[in-house]
Amino acid sequence: MSRAVSVCLLKGGIGKSTTSINLARELAHRGSDVLLVDLDPNGHTTTGLGFGEEFYSEAHLGDVLLDDAELEPRELILETEFEIDLLPSNDRIEQVESDLGGVMMGSARLKQRVIDPLLGDDYDYVVVDCPAARGKLNDNALYATQNLVLPMRPESGALSGLEKTVKRLITPAREHFDLEILAVVPTDLRDRIDHDRPTRRLVEALVSKPNIASKLPNFAYTDPEVFEAIDDGEWDDDLPKPGIRHRSAIDASIREHMPLRDYDSTCDQLACYDELAQIVEEGEVAR
Repeated sequence: MSRAVSVCLLKGGIGKSTTSINLARELAHRGSDVLLVDLDPNGHTTTGLGFGEEFYSEAHLGDVLLDDAELEPRELILETEFEIDLLPSNDRIEQVESDLGGVMMGSARLKQRVIDPLLGDDYDYVVVDCPAARGKLNDNALYATQNLVLPMRPESGALSGLEKTVKRLITPAREHFDLEILAVVPTDLRDRIDHDRPTRRLVEALVSKPNIASKLPNFAYTDPEVFEAIDDGEWDDDLPKPGIRHRSAIDASIREHMPLRDYDSTCDQLACYDELAQIVEEGEVAR
């Protein structure tokens, strides 16, 4: 079954673009036709795949979304070297944010003009990298995809960013249409979970909330009883290492403008992105 998904959180610098790129790449590696849409005005996905010049092109996604558009999305789609196609962002797409507020059905344009024409016919999956700010571009992404992946880094404000996203973005959207959280994805984790450090605090907080814990991929889930056993000195096995762990190869792959698989196919964290691709395929986390 074809599916569109937004990679979203109302907080910057938490790995949305890295997650989007590697999720799209793993879906393609599993045999699907995949379109990656960069809806973020910062354009990190576009530049992260090596299309820096295209970020400043004359024609752009805004021309597809607005009323006077005569441009078809297929005219803007770029083929990459990595088995995925890219609908790039542009340095002027931020202006589209305000322009969409003045057009009829301004929150439905991405669905009407990009997702509906392409999903299922041209592509099996569409992955949308979303802005970090509330607005019409995010509204378009949520309405067009109706499925979410929420990445989080273990840093100050991570949990408040998740709460803000639920309160300001997801809950209001659910008053108008179905919106499913497919996965909450802790990423760039570095610490051991037997120390009171950001990794432990983030993972323990997530697994303690049943509605969130059910959305954690298996690679990110740790049973709360494990933390109790560790604190009581009763844990004798190897310590779990939940989440997508920090690896220099992940950072280097973005600097080299390619997904992780194409930079280092031996990296152990590819298994995490593969499971995330499975979750998108199946529409849920399977324990």
